[in-house]
Amino acid sequence: MGTQSASGVTTVEQNEVIIPDLTIKDLLSSIPSHCFKRSALRSSTYIVWDCFVIGMTYKAANYLDALITPEYLSLPNASLYPALRFSLWALYGFWTGLFATGLWVVAHECGHQAFSESKSINNSVGWVLHSALGVPYHSWRISHAKHHASTGHMTQDQVFVPKTRSQLGLPSFDPTKEDISGSSVSDEVKRELWEALGDSPLGALLGSASYLLGGWPAYLIRNASGQKRYPKGTNHFNPKAVIFAPHQYGAIILSDIGILLWLGAVAASINAYGFATVFRLYLVPYLWVNHWLVLITFLQHTDPLLPHYRASEFNFVRGALATLDRSLLGDCGSIMAWVGAHATHGISETHVLHHVSSKIPHYNAWEASAALRKRLEQAGLVLQGAPGGWREVYRVFKECKFVEDDGNVLFYKNAYGLAASRPKFNDNSASDSGVEIDKL
Repeated sequence: MGTQSASGVTTVEQNEVIIPDLTIKDLLSSIPSHCFKRSALRSSTYIVWDCFVIGMTYKAANYLDALITPEYLSLPNASLYPALRFSLWALYGFWTGLFATGLWVVAHECGHQAFSESKSINNSVGWVLHSALGVPYHSWRISHAKHHASTGHMTQDQVFVPKTRSQLGLPSFDPTKEDISGSSVSDEVKRELWEALGDSPLGALLGSASYLLGGWPAYLIRNASGQKRYPKGTNHFNPKAVIFAPHQYGAIILSDIGILLWLGAVAASINAYGFATVFRLYLVPYLWVNHWLVLITFLQHTDPLLPHYRASEFNFVRGALATLDRSLLGDCGSIMAWVGAHATHGISETHVLHHVSSKIPHYNAWEASAALRKRLEQAGLVLQGAPGGWREVYRVFKECKFVEDDGNVLFYKNAYGLAASRPKFNDNSASDSGVEIDKL
């Protein structure tokens, strides 16, 4: 986004983002038919593998912990022993949390009925795995299905819904001092907006960090970052919440039972083994899972390049393509990029495909994504974002502050009121074929 300042007005050169006019039939036909096949046996092997890696990580950490003593290891200062032990278990928490996120992804596929051909198997496995990770399975499955149906819709999407200028209490839009698309803003308006929205580097860092750590439970408990039109108090545990239909009451109760069993198991474990042990072995990896979930999904759906739609311009395909694929941990090098993709089953790397067809299992998503990308590139669409990591969260957190109250295709504006992107619609009426001329 190039920036120029002159005569008290800042003007930016915006990216043109193509607003697609593709059909879902067109997109699905580009994907090989065998990619849609689901296998309970094959899907189950990924649960076994994730649990095996987590178990081996625990064994390795326990073994190495026993060696961090003067008897086995000579260190120059006694204080280095607890520091090294802390580092070891911190690494355990990080690694275990990454592969436990893989289990979370498998449960998420169960909610999409992508685990197997059997709805009973899908919902049973999903309920067990998600309950073990503190997720109300059916409650989230239902709201997540609504998210897929209305991704990027300003009044129907369920999560990562942008706040508007008025919702943030910002000064009203003044067409004499700023452009509605965010391509030019007067210095006066920039100052006003910055005073209301501006972050210091430390403020942006702390804000994004708290979002990563607390964003997931805040969404479940109080609809944080969720649909703004829902009433205060909306949450994923009340079967009468506006999110759910009356016939889903029993499924929500079953989800709540899973959470109560999870809380009871955590409490019983603390009583039996002590808080410090449970915190080190389970709660730290659990916090990492929550962190990865927010980081991955936030970056999939939030970027200055992604459009959001009001009803008149929305359709399912436009919503599905208002997402980005990203290489998780790709900013840490190729090895960590492979680790991130392997541990989390490509949830970040094949996300656009997942929104086009959520029943494709992750082990087929790589091939399906490659085929879909070829079709999208023919339409001028390249939906590959920067690698997913903490640096990118910090950048997006600073650049995506609000959208306007007016307009049907919206892009985020930053704390100065400037937008990096504007929509480009296909002109289907133009022709240089000579047909129209021949008819004159």
